Amino acid sequence: MDDRGRALDAAHRSAMAFLGTLEERPVWPRATLDDMLVTFGGPLPDEGLDPVEVVEQMAAGADPGLVGIPGGRFFGFVIGGTLPAALAADWLVSAWDQNSGSAMLTPTTVALERVAGRWMLDLLGLPQTASVGFVTGGQIANFTCLATARHAVLARAGWDLAERGLRSAPAVRFVVGADRHGSIDRAARFLGIGRAEIVVVDADDQGRMRPEALERTLEQGAGPLIVCLQAGEVHTGAFDDLAALIPIAHRNGAWVHVDGAFGLWAAASPALQHLTAGLEAADSWATDAHKTLNVPYDCGMAIVRDPADSIAAFRTGGDYLVYTGLDPWDVTPELSRRARGVPAWAALRSLGRSGVAALIDRLHEHAVAMADGLAAIDGVEVVNDVVYTQVMFRLGTDDETRALGAALLAEGTAVVTGAEWRGHATQRCSMSSWATTPQDVERTLAAIRSLVPA
Repeated sequence: MDDRGRALDAAHRSAMAFLGTLEERPVWPRATLDDMLVTFGGPLPDEGLDPVEVVEQMAAGADPGLVGIPGGRFFGFVIGGTLPAALAADWLVSAWDQNSGSAMLTPTTVALERVAGRWMLDLLGLPQTASVGFVTGGQIANFTCLATARHAVLARAGWDLAERGLRSAPAVRFVVGADRHGSIDRAARFLGIGRAEIVVVDADDQGRMRPEALERTLEQGAGPLIVCLQAGEVHTGAFDDLAALIPIAHRNGAWVHVDGAFGLWAAASPALQHLTAGLEAADSWATDAHKTLNVPYDCGMAIVRDPADSIAAFRTGGDYLVYTGLDPWDVTPELSRRARGVPAWAALRSLGRSGVAALIDRLHEHAVAMADGLAAIDGVEVVNDVVYTQVMFRLGTDDETRALGAALLAEGTAVVTGAEWRGHATQRCSMSSWATTPQDVERTLAAIRSLVPA
C-alpha cells in the first residue's frame, strides 16, 4: 500500500472510531479553542512526518474539541447530520479532486450536480428550467440570488450594471420582513446596500411578514425593487404567506427572493407542503442542503427562475475558458471549486422521493414530541407554534433560561442553543438530523427535567 492508501486507511479508522462514540460521548466539546490551539500549534517543524502519523496525531488531538453534530442529540443552531451515502460520496469528491466549475473540464461531477439540481427542483415544485448553483451555504446562496436580482432589476430600469457599475445607478429598494435571517442583511451589505437603506415590513407574533403591511410599504415608493420573503423563520419555524405576498410584490414590479435555508424542503412533504403554498411563483430561492437534506458541509443552493439572469450577473469572459451552454461558473461567484453538489446527488438517490418526504415528516414529528414533552415540565413554557422543525422554550426569567441552556451543555446529553425572541431569552431546539430517534428526544427531555429548578 502506498502513502496515499495508508493515509486513507488511517483516516477511515479514525473516522469510524469517532462515529462509534456518538451515542455516549458528550455532545458539546470538552475543550476550548485555546486548548486546541495548544494541541495543534507551536512553530512549524523543520522536518515532515509520515502521512499516517499526521492523520493519527490529528485525530487523537482533535477529539476533545469535536462537537457531536453527526449524532442524534445535536439540536443547536440549524445544523443537520450527514446521511451515510452523502458522507461516502464526499470522501469520493475529495479523492477525485475535480475542479467542478466547467462541464468541459469535469463532466462527471458537473453531470451529478446538474441531475441533483433537477431532482431538487422536481421535489420542491420549482420550475424545471431554473438554474441551480451549488455554493457554500445559505449565506452565499442568498448573496448569489440577491446579486442576480440586483443586476436584473437595474437592467429592467435601463441600467447596465456590468458596464456602468453602481456609481450613479438608480437606488434599489430592498424590502425585508422584520424577522428575516441575519444573512439577508449581510448579503445586502456585500451588495452595497446599507442598513439605513433596508425597508422593513412588520411581522406577526411568529415572525411572518404581514401582507397588508407589505402592500402599504410598496405603495410608498418607486424604482427597482427586491422583496425578500422567508420559508422557515429561524426561531419559530414559521413560513411567510407566500401565496398572498408574492402577488403583491409582483404587482409592484418586484423581484421576489425566498430565503428557505431549511424551510424550502417542506415543499417535498405532502403533509407539510401547505406551508410553502405559492412558493413556485418567486424569482429566486436559497436553501442549505447541509441542513434539512443532511449532506456534509458545505452545500448551499442558489436557485434562479431564469438562467439568463444568472448568466448576466456571473458569466466571466476569460479567453481561456470554454463554455458548454450553462456551466456551474455561470450561476455563482466561484470559478474553481470542489464538487460540493455530488453528496446532494447521493443523498437524493439514497432516499428517493418517498424517503425525502419521510425524513422531513420525521423531523417535524420529533419537534412536536419535543414540544409536548417540554410543555409537560413544570416551569417550562414553549414559546412558538410548532409548525415545522423549530421549538423555542424558556423558564420564568431570562437568567433562569440562560442558566438552563448552559447547564444542559455542561451535562452533555444534548445541545440546544440560546436565542432572543421578542426581548426575552429563550432556548432553541432545531430538529435537523436524520440520526435523531424518539429515544434521543426522550433522553434530552429527561436531562432537561433533571436540570429545571424545582
